[in-house]
Amino acid sequence: MPPALDPPALDPPALNPPALDFADVVAARKLLAEHLPATPMWSYPALNELAGATVHVKHENVQPIGAFKVRGGLTLLATMSPEQRSRGLATYSTGNHAQSLAYACSVFGARCAVVMPAAANEQKVRAVRALGATVVLHGADMAGAQAHAEELAATEGMQLVSPGDTPALMAGVGTAYLEIFATQPDLDAVIVPVGSGTGAAAAGLVAATVAPHCRVIAVQSSAAPAAHDSWRTGGCVQRPNRTVIEGLATGRGFELPQQLMREHVADFRLVSDAQIAHAQRVMATHAHTLAEGAGATALAAVLADPGGFAGQRVAVVCTGGNASDGEIAGLAGG
Repeated sequence: MPPALDPPALDPPALNPPALDFADVVAARKLLAEHLPATPMWSYPALNELAGATVHVKHENVQPIGAFKVRGGLTLLATMSPEQRSRGLATYSTGNHAQSLAYACSVFGARCAVVMPAAANEQKVRAVRALGATVVLHGADMAGAQAHAEELAATEGMQLVSPGDTPALMAGVGTAYLEIFATQPDLDAVIVPVGSGTGAAAAGLVAATVAPHCRVIAVQSSAAPAAHDSWRTGGCVQRPNRTVIEGLATGRGFELPQQLMREHVADFRLVSDAQIAHAQRVMATHAHTLAEGAGATALAAVLADPGGFAGQRVAVVCTGGNASDGEIAGLAGG
């Protein structure tokens, strides 16, 4: 009788496999090809002269919802099964993520409910409702909106979508950086505004593969520094959320983007709300662009450190153009 053979050796299971990798971003680009064209990226001589650097503005403000997050919403819905979509989706947002999910649900015929803070931008509330989503105004801030969204999802049997810790959303966002590096492969730095951190995390992930020489720099409002402080301390923390910049108004770090940012982001900076407001005016006067506060935050970081970026070739991501009436009125300020 032949001796028993030992079973073939198997590779040990991977420990903590990544929730997102570069292949996911490439796959998202294929999914989005039938829904979204590439957005433009322009360099403006007047802006370059003011900044002392060659600044390429990535215009995500021209997306159908006026913000980059539509890439994530469409990717999420495209990767869900019909059965998953039939449950409906619930989320929480100050506005642009809400519009992203509402837009994607309208494209794919899924029910969508969004909980927004009670004082949410009325224009964004109207925009979300116009896309067919149910809007519930609840809570003084994002923490209150999140708690109510979790209750709503459990009661209604809907799938709860985290704006920060959902891999498909981040994969979709990453396609913007594939476009950036395809257009300008020799950048010295890409500067990305941070709320939950999906954009900076995706930028770092993409740059690590296609442009490892390029620094990815995250930037957040000093009046809501939760993501910045989470990155600095190495763990997700909560911080007071006092910023008036809606797209940056988060009071806690999100685990998935923090993991990727710790691995791939070269630096994380803070700018004041006043510096962001100044950058909004510069975007209007020197780059012919109406940017919401979050959409001008990357430029604010460049203008705050002219010596650090002098003579460099940098990309700033104008993540959105959904400025409120107050922001538009403020463009005439000093």
